[in-house]
Amino acid sequence: MNPYAILALAIVAEVIATSAMKAADGFTKIGPSAVVVAGYATAFFLLAQVLNAIPVGTAYAVWAGGGIVLVTLAAWLVYGQRPDAAGFLGIGLIVAGVMLLNLVSKTSAH
Repeated sequence: MNPYAILALAIVAEVIATSAMKAADGFTKIGPSAVVVAGYATAFFLLAQVLNAIPVGTAYAVWAGGGIVLVTLAAWLVYGQRPDAAGFLGIGLIVAGVMLLNLVSKTSAH
């Protein structure tokens, strides 16, 4: 399987876990808490597999950037936490940085 596809699955698992953390209410609710633990376990397992093919700095930049964008989107859709203009600008800069790293930098594995 393509390492970037595995990384995308890791990011989705991490986003699900992070989004469930609010619903877990300080780990006082068992269902959402189980989603948090399973999501992070899956995410870190998949990320570990990816590091055999993608440099750690590149993988982590994509992981962090993708996670920030998707968690922000999930928080907006699920919890009504809409970013303000500065938030959108910051997210845009994160996306630009990840794209620059992947499209231009020689540290990226293609």
